[in-house]
Formats: sequence, C-alpha cells, structure tokens
Amino acid sequence: MKQISRWFGRNLIRIYAVVAFTYLFIPVAYTFAFSFNDSGKSNLVWKGFTFDNWKNPCGAPEICSALGNSIKIGFLATVFSTILGTMIAFALGRHKFKGRSTTNLLIFLPMATPEIVLGASLLSLFLVFKINPGFWPTVIAHVLFCVSFVVVTVKARIASLDPRLEQAAMDLYANERETFRRVTLPLVAPGIAAAALLAFSLSFDDFIITNFNSGTMTTFPKFVYTSAARGIPAQANVIGSSMFFLALAIVVIGQFVGRKRKVS
Repeated sequence: MKQISRWFGRNLIRIYAVVAFTYLFIPVAYTFAFSFNDSGKSNLVWKGFTFDNWKNPCGAPEICSALGNSIKIGFLATVFSTILGTMIAFALGRHKFKGRSTTNLLIFLPMATPEIVLGASLLSLFLVFKINPGFWPTVIAHVLFCVSFVVVTVKARIASLDPRLEQAAMDLYANERETFRRVTLPLVAPGIAAAALLAFSLSFDDFIITNFNSGTMTTFPKFVYTSAARGIPAQANVIGSSMFFLALAIVVIGQFVGRKRKVS
C-alpha cells in the first residue's frame, strides 16, 4: 500500500494531465471518427466506414459556401484587428499619456463582456445608422471583438523585450525607423503572429456575435447550429477535423522553427 501511495504521489500530476487531455480530446476524436461515417442525411448513428465524405467535403448543401464566408470574414477580421491592435499595443506599452490607465481598462471590456451583449449592442448600433446586417457588419463586429485579444497578446510580447537591444542599435547609429524595422519588429513578430492566429480562430469560431449581425448570410458555425437538430452532416466533421489538424500543424511547425533558431 505504501508503495502504491508513493507511486500515486510521484505521478499524480501526470495522471491529472492524462485525464484532462483525454477529456479535452474525446470530442475531437468523436468528430474525426464520424467524419468517416456513411451517414447519408443524418450523422447521429454510426452506419459504416467510408472515405466518400473526405473525397467530397462539399457534398452537403451550402456547407462550402458557409465555410467560404467564415474564412473571408476571419481573414479580414484578422488583418484589421491585428494592425489596429498592434498599434494600440505599442502605444500602451511604449508611451505614457493622459488616460493610459483608462484605455487599458477599456481594452479589457470587450473580453469581459458577454458576447450576447456585444452582439446585440452592435446590431442596435448598425440599425440606428440604417446599416442592414450582412457581410461587412459582421466583419466590423468581429474586428471589435478580436482587437482586445490582439492588444493583450502583443502588449505582453512588448513588455518582455529587452530595451538594451534597441539602445545598442541606437549606439550603432541606427535611427528610430531602422531600429524599429530591424530590431523591434522582428522581436515582436512572434507575438503578432500569435495574436493573428488567435484572432482568426476567434472569428472563425464565433456564433453569437455573427448570429446577431450576419442577417441571412450563413457562416460555418451557423450552418452547424442549424444542422444540429437533424444531425450534423459528416462533411462538417471533415471540415472540423481538417481545421484541427491544420492548427496542430501550425503549432508543431512553430515549435520546430523556434527550437531550430535557439540551436543555431
């Protein structure tokens, strides 16, 4: 008994980790498994193994148009929120000005506010200005939602920079523009890339804000929601699995490149 209790004491964290990761990845495993289901119209019960869903991911009606809308909205929201959020992060992280603490507080409000409140308030704002819900109102709503996450991510990277590196560049007769382009920006680039990936994932995955501001336009999360009552088609599982493995590949490649740079 003592040996067993000691073994549990030494491996308790590992056991917790295994249980936690198992709990997290069970839905992913279910999604991947049912992407091979020969389901027909309903994908609630396993009916047989097939590769047809992967060969024709657009087999379900409107699924690829919904996916295209989500990708376009996510891309535009990522570009705009990353540019705007990076500039705000540099302003907050490098400069002192009146109202800086208040601005820091306001940046966290969209992150702390429930999405249903943000989505409903933005819809009301659009209707006041007589802007019909649709593609561009959804993009604007996603930018406003994602920019806070970009600011926090990039600002954390800026705070971790060693100011002596920039001072050394100045000592070597580099002006402020050259220092920013050759020293500061390359050092902050990993944080900007991480913020952009986070913004895209938040935009692509969002349902509540999109549902308020998209009108009749269908995105991938809306397609999954409306299909849930009759059984999500297996093609949606194919797309979900593909997005998961794509994100996993990006993370693995990023880790590999980071380790290679440290070694060199």
